[in-house]
Amino acid sequence: MAELFYSDPYLRSCEAQVLRHDEAGLVLADTVCYPVGGGQPGDTGTLRLADGRSWPVLDTRRDRETREILHQLPADAPRLAPGTAVSLTLDWERRHRHMRMHTGLHLLGSLIKAGVTGGNLTDRGGRLDFDLGGLDLALAADALNAGLERLVAADAPLHVSHISGAELAARPELIRTMSVTPPLHLPQIRLVEIEGVDLQPCGGTHVARTGEVGALRVSRIENKGSHNKRVAVTFAD
Repeated sequence: MAELFYSDPYLRSCEAQVLRHDEAGLVLADTVCYPVGGGQPGDTGTLRLADGRSWPVLDTRRDRETREILHQLPADAPRLAPGTAVSLTLDWERRHRHMRMHTGLHLLGSLIKAGVTGGNLTDRGGRLDFDLGGLDLALAADALNAGLERLVAADAPLHVSHISGAELAARPELIRTMSVTPPLHLPQIRLVEIEGVDLQPCGGTHVARTGEVGALRVSRIENKGSHNKRVAVTFAD
C-alpha cells in the first residue's frame, strides 16, 4: 500500500484499486487518507466509482496487526470487489487545519522545555500535557502567545528525514513524548524537523513552513495532577 500522504501531504486526491473490503473497512492499493494516530484524527473524504456512485469516507484507521489502512464507509455501502477502480478525495480543508495545528503543537512544545505526557488535536485546536516535575517553569499565556507569534512569523521550513531505531535509542533527547515510545525496533523512524526550532520523531502530517500555521492563541493552562500542566491552543481565526 502506498501511503501518499507521507510523500506529499498536500496531495488531495488519488486513483486507486480495491485490495480488500470487509467488516473491518476498505483497503486500497494507494491512499491520500491519513489514519488516526499520534493525537491526529483520521482523514475524511469521498470515495467515487467510475459509474458516478459515491460514498463518504467517515474515518480512516490503521489495523493494529496488519498495519493496513482501513477506510470506514457508511454501513449501507456495498462491499467492493478486489480490483475495483476508485477515486479518493480528501476533505482538504479539514486535513489542512490538522496539518497547521500539528505543526503548531510542535512549536508550542519547543517553547516549553519539559517532557510531553499526552496530547491531541482537532481542526479547531489542540493541547499538550507537560510533566513539569521539579522544573521551575512558570507558564504564562502572554509569553507563550508571543513565542508562538515569533515562530510563525519566522516562516521556518520543515524537513522530513529518517533515523534507525538503534540511532534514535542512542539520542534519547529527541524523544519528547513520554507517554508513547517510538517503535525503536523499526529500521526507519520518521523525524520531523522545524529548521532551527525543533526535531523529533513524528508520524503526522505537517505544513511546509511555520508561516502557514497562522495565528495561534493559548486558550487555557490548567493543572492535570501534581506534576502535569495542560496547555491548549486554538486558531486565532
